[in-house]
Order: sequence, then structure tokens, then C-alpha cells
Amino acid sequence: MRRHAARELVEETGIDLASEKLRPWGIVRSERHGIGLVFLAPPWPETELRDRFEAMATAERALGRDPELDRMALVRAPAEVSALQGPHTYYLEAVVRRHAEASSRGDTEKPR
Repeated sequence: MRRHAARELVEETGIDLASEKLRPWGIVRSERHGIGLVFLAPPWPETELRDRFEAMATAERALGRDPELDRMALVRAPAEVSALQGPHTYYLEAVVRRHAEASSRGDTEKPR
């Protein structure tokens, strides 16, 4: 599952990270009764995240393809989710809430 998560990470954000660096972090149930896994990646500097995302999106467009995601938003608190424009996954607020709570307790993974 980590390999698939790492592949999705690079396809959707341009962040190429070894699958071993991803940590299983949560399970979500879809509206159609499916189950999804959420992985936690080590922290990255915001400027590098944005630069890699833009490079990936530019490369996709140069190949005549639309990138899977057309923009990136970084949210730090559950209240910020409601301000997001465009579609986003239904479980995003719950994941952001859990991460914010874990961060306040110091329970998130430290960079390696």
C-alpha cells in the first residue's frame, strides 16, 4: 500500500518520496462503503512543495495532459477546509482535525 501511496503522491503533487518514508496514519470509509488509507509523509518546506507541484503541473501540460490536480492548498486547521474553493474529498476536514490535534500533542512524525 505504501508503494501505491508514494505513486499517488508523485502523480498528484510532484513529490517523489521513497515509500518507506510514508507512515500509515488513518483509515477512512467512503460514502460508497469503500475503505481508504491515509499516509503521513515527513514535513517539507512549503516553498519546495509549491515548486514541485508547479513543476509537475507544467510538465503534464507540456505533454498535452491536464494534471490530476489543478492547484494546491495547504490547510493547518479544520476551519480552513470550509474556505477551500472547488471540490475536495468529503473526509478532508476529519483528517485535518486529527492532524491538528496530533500536532498540538507532538504526536506527528518527526523528519528523518
